[in-house]
Formats: sequence, structure tokens, C-alpha cells
Amino acid sequence: MPSPLRLVPVTSDNVEDACALKVRPDQDGLVKPVAWSLAQAYATPATAWPRLIVDGEQLVGFVMAFLDVRFHPEQPDDRLRSGLWRLNIAAEQQARGYGRFAVESVNDELRRRGQTRTTVSYVPGAHGPEEFYRKLGFRTTGELSGDQVVAELELGPAAPLP
Repeated sequence: MPSPLRLVPVTSDNVEDACALKVRPDQDGLVKPVAWSLAQAYATPATAWPRLIVDGEQLVGFVMAFLDVRFHPEQPDDRLRSGLWRLNIAAEQQARGYGRFAVESVNDELRRRGQTRTTVSYVPGAHGPEEFYRKLGFRTTGELSGDQVVAELELGPAAPLP
């Protein structure tokens, strides 16, 4: 039986529910609200890959990947990167595996697109996601993107199709 966990596109039928999704209050300054992310996705459709995380029929989170972006375009040797742009798990749904599922799903999508690594940036701090990403295998690069720490994960080969 297929898993009830899945990613679904944001549509006119679910955008209001998506925008109502809230993280814990102590995380408010660490990740932009979903509405902000959707505005960025609308403004950069070739770069943004926004999806809702659904368990059965219940919306539990939002994830958005970025595709082929240069973090430091002013530097001639800067390379194109793809990775995790935003991850918002509803406050009451955290610590249930939804974040891990979202990151693994983004990694699968990037592998499908031929990528060999996933990049993420995050605000460091007491309530930040650093430990979460570290447990998933991300390692800091020593770079900053604005005020955010940059970390990367080397992607293994895609799993064979059943």
C-alpha cells in the first residue's frame, strides 16, 4: 500500500490552507511564512519548486526547492546549485518525520534532474534547524549566504524504480 505521505503542487484549491500554515512561535524569525515563499515562487517560476506536504488528506507542511541558482553571482567561479529553499512544518506536526520526508523528497527530485548534491542555508541559533540538517547528513561549507549558514549533502544514486 502506498504511503499516505506525499508532496502536492500548490493550487487555487489549497493555497489558502497553505498560507494559514504556522510554525512554532520561536521559529518565526528563522523561516519566512508560506505566503512569502509563494510570492517568491510566483516571481521566480524557473527557479522555485514549491510543494505542500500532505499526510492522507491533512496538510502538515510546505517545502520549496530552488533549482540552478548562483549564491554569489558576482564571483566568476560561483557554481550553479540546487537544494532546499524553505521548509515549514506546522507547529503541531513537528517531530513526526514530515521534515525528513520533505528533505528526502526534494533530494529525490534533484536526483531525477541529474543533480549530485543538495544545498541548504539556514539561520543559525538556539531554535534553528542546524541539528536537524546535520542528522540528515548535511555538512557546513564555511560559506554564508547573507546571514545564513550554507550546508551541503552529497546525493547518492537514485533508488531503482519498483
